[in-house]
Amino acid sequence: MKIEITQQKENPLQKRVEVYFTIDHNGESTPGRNAVAEEIAKQTKSKRDCVVVDHIESVYGKGMSNGYAKVYENKEAALEFDREYLLKRNGIEAAKPEAAEAPAEEAQE
Repeated sequence: MKIEITQQKENPLQKRVEVYFTIDHNGESTPGRNAVAEEIAKQTKSKRDCVVVDHIESVYGKGMSNGYAKVYENKEAALEFDREYLLKRNGIEAAKPEAAEAPAEEAQE
């Protein structure tokens, strides 16, 4: 699998860089979101938690795919600006606050 970033566009209002890419995966199946996100994070020198892969579309009859991803400045920006279902697909979730657990058994008298 070889990923080439074809277009990169800054979006300072939403604290991200929008990336269009082409994947050459001749003889292999279309790579998953996680593998693509890790490779894009490497190429853009960011963390995996900051990359949200929007879509990957295979080109019929060729071992190639085109896609679109968003590379955020930090995880908080991704949680603030991106849609919840995309964050869930990419494995990015907000830290859940620790709820005070009620005691399982109360003293009975």
